[in-house]
Amino acid sequence: MPIDSALVGSSTSVHRHDVDARWTMAFSAALGDTGPHYLDTTSEVVAHPLFTIAPEWNVHLEGRDLFAANGLTPDERLKSVHATHDCHVHRLVRPGDRLQTRATAVLAEERRPGAYVVTRLDTTDAEGEPVCTTYQASVYRGVPVAGGDRVHAEPPPPPAAAGANGGSAPLAEIPVPVPANLAHVYSECARIWNPIHTDVEVARRMGLPDIILHGSATLALAVSRVVDHAAGGDPRSVRRLGGMFRGMVLMPSEIRLRLFADETTDEGRVLAWDVLNAEGNPAITKGFVVLAP
Repeated sequence: MPIDSALVGSSTSVHRHDVDARWTMAFSAALGDTGPHYLDTTSEVVAHPLFTIAPEWNVHLEGRDLFAANGLTPDERLKSVHATHDCHVHRLVRPGDRLQTRATAVLAEERRPGAYVVTRLDTTDAEGEPVCTTYQASVYRGVPVAGGDRVHAEPPPPPAAAGANGGSAPLAEIPVPVPANLAHVYSECARIWNPIHTDVEVARRMGLPDIILHGSATLALAVSRVVDHAAGGDPRSVRRLGGMFRGMVLMPSEIRLRLFADETTDEGRVLAWDVLNAEGNPAITKGFVVLAP
């Protein structure tokens, strides 16, 4: 069944989340990121810059259910692939936060691989102050769009420096180990469950060779290394992060983060990078982390 573009502009209900240190610390620990800003509770700890994807998950599922209610089958829902992620960090999440998140479908268009849908997720704190705004694109493989392409709000472009490799040699290259159990550990610690990451039978039924690592876990691994490299491991200057998911990461394996640009712009200090999987193929392209100037 097709994606109905008439649903663009529709929003989910507001989801509320109580964030505690156990959740934020588990998220970082699952990534092997044991920096004091995340785990040293003798001082004020913060969450990993990508932590908001954890409370966003169930909100994203409700947004996907909007399309399912209009004819999308269960297997077609499982064909949804995380394509791009653009997270605008207004401030880092802290233990004790009471967050509220709502998702709005802002774009749907037909592309060669399938329906391309962009969702904006708005997260605020208990006082209504913005914490994070995320633009998340998904591709429903092999699913058409009914009603023609539709845009409710144009997603912002990535930083100009993103994708700056252009065939040039990287400024730095960092190997990142991916243990065999990471998808299972990340699923539980992030509280993000999708069977293609933990259930071999489901993964193969969806046409995958095996279970694969979450795209968000690959992104988070890369962001951790960029923060270590460019900010001394201190995540508090992160203002924006994202990238395009291009390939699978199998486990166990080793991926490579390649840093291509480090420049100061009006938006801040922009680090541009990509990630190659163990086969040398792109796993994330046009990756970026923006730090406060």
